[in-house]
Amino acid sequence: MHRMEMKQTVVMYPGAGVGHVGPMTELGSVFVNHGYDVTVVLVEPPFKSTDSAATAIERMAASNPSISFHVLPSIPAPDFAGSSKHPFLLMLQLLHDYNERLEAFLRGVPRKSLHSVVLDMFCVHATDVCVKLGVPVYTFYAGGASSLSALTQLPALIAGRQTGLKKLGDTPLDFLGVPPMPASHLIKELLEHPEDEMCKAMVDVWKRNTETMGVLVNTFESLESRAVQSLKDPSCVCVPGRKLPPIYCVGPLVGKGGAKDDDDAERNECLGWLDAQPDGSVVFLCFGSMGTLSTEQLKEMAVGLERSGQRFLWSVREPAGSNSPKKYLEVRPEPDLDALLPQGFLDRTKGRGLIVKSWAPQVDVLRHRATGAFVTHCGWNSVLEAVAAGVPMLCLPLEAEQKMNKVCMTEDMGVAVELEGYMAGFVEAEEVEAKVRLVIEGGDGRQLRARVAARREEAKAALEEDGSSRTSFAQFLLDVDNLGKQLDE
Repeated sequence: MHRMEMKQTVVMYPGAGVGHVGPMTELGSVFVNHGYDVTVVLVEPPFKSTDSAATAIERMAASNPSISFHVLPSIPAPDFAGSSKHPFLLMLQLLHDYNERLEAFLRGVPRKSLHSVVLDMFCVHATDVCVKLGVPVYTFYAGGASSLSALTQLPALIAGRQTGLKKLGDTPLDFLGVPPMPASHLIKELLEHPEDEMCKAMVDVWKRNTETMGVLVNTFESLESRAVQSLKDPSCVCVPGRKLPPIYCVGPLVGKGGAKDDDDAERNECLGWLDAQPDGSVVFLCFGSMGTLSTEQLKEMAVGLERSGQRFLWSVREPAGSNSPKKYLEVRPEPDLDALLPQGFLDRTKGRGLIVKSWAPQVDVLRHRATGAFVTHCGWNSVLEAVAAGVPMLCLPLEAEQKMNKVCMTEDMGVAVELEGYMAGFVEAEEVEAKVRLVIEGGDGRQLRARVAARREEAKAALEEDGSSRTSFAQFLLDVDNLGKQLDE
């Protein structure tokens, strides 16, 4: 029987982490729209997260009734809080240990109807399960093509080094497809000695990301054309001696927003407040599900916002109690705004500023006509949401690949300006004031807004019937079908 005569099932495996489940669910909707059944396979969260990740995932499941969500039978999790090992290493080990449960689940899906398995970038060890079962297996890279290109080239750069890249400081590294990247802007753990356990584990992850049968990337070609070219062009070999699998740009995959949740008074409050503001006048500040600023930085940010005289909507979270990797295991209380912000700040800015505690409906806020600028940690989901909404960004990268994104956002994509001081971990009030004013009312801000507006139109075009991302996804389906026939023979 031909593979497409029966309904085909796509299994998506995002592992843990709400920042990864979200975009993968959006990709699942694309498969559903093309007539496929989709099952998102999850593992039981091994610890209570800082915000309720379970609630966020429940919200995604509720708003995507056409996608099945399946939680694998749980296995004993390592002691994240008590172990001396980095949580990332423990998480990789846990996901590796789940391979047996994943295999049992996949064996329960009739092979003839199993179209493909799409793995999150941190679940790449599950590739072995798919190869064993003879199932087409692909990576979904939830970041951008620029960071993927640089990180794919990294293992070759680190191989044979006797010292960590940290010693290079701000020395620019030349990777194909991206602007010169200061060594200091790479993912922090990759700067350590090549024999460091975290460094080795991360290098292995980035290497394995491009060892599946192809990589689906959450971007669109015109946003990162140089990086996409470096990954796709056979004459532009990213990794000496190794042929990369096909790369498919299928984004921007961003939340639809507009969820009608009457129980969420805070959501209604901030959107209702935005309704009363002039077009393009509000600065929105939000630092992702994990991002957190120090008490000192929160106070400084407040001073800069107040002095700028601009309207603002600010999602404030309680600072983490420590700088250790285990800060993500803490369940943080609701922030005490009177203690965290300068005395009298809330009274003095009443009317032109609104603070929400913790969660804000980011997609809805960015798409609101009143939002004129976005102060962001440069997480890729946030970057794409702002580009799709046509909102210029001010960059305050915090961790992971965010500093790499910042370089590409400001130099290649032209959608953002940086808040100087982020490398030292402290942006001064004067810088906040100057850059907020520049983006909202300055002449340079007008040019920036025009560039981002053009990017928004490109993003829309990419998702249209014959747009680049739709065409790329169609090519992916064709390639999987051909590959499936080969595996069946």
